[in-house]
Amino acid sequence: MTHPRNFDDADPLLRRVRALALALPDAAEKISHGIPAFYTTKVFAYFGGSIKIDGEYHRHEHSILVLLDEEERTALTEDPRCYVPAYLGPSGWLGIDLTAETDWNEIAEFLDASYRLTAGPRRVARLDAR
Repeated sequence: MTHPRNFDDADPLLRRVRALALALPDAAEKISHGIPAFYTTKVFAYFGGSIKIDGEYHRHEHSILVLLDEEERTALTEDPRCYVPAYLGPSGWLGIDLTAETDWNEIAEFLDASYRLTAGPRRVARLDAR
């Protein structure tokens, strides 16, 4: 089944996320389920997500989904910008809304943390060597 494209390449938020994500060693981008996914051998971030409310999916088009360690994820679930995304939430992923005032240094840190959990030791070593 082909998923509809749920993003606009000209979106300035996507452009900022793309620049941060693709600056990580060996990072690439692909379209997965209609949204940009950033990966090495495994996906470390998505641009856009959704939540399920009363059986219906509600899109969060201007957000990122990242995989975080349990301690950091637990702390962020209290943050009003954050949500547990449909499908990926039970596996440790967290959505972060980018439509409010966004600290892009913090977003870069979230992308870095997610990358470190998925990229493997050689790529993480390359990142640390920068």
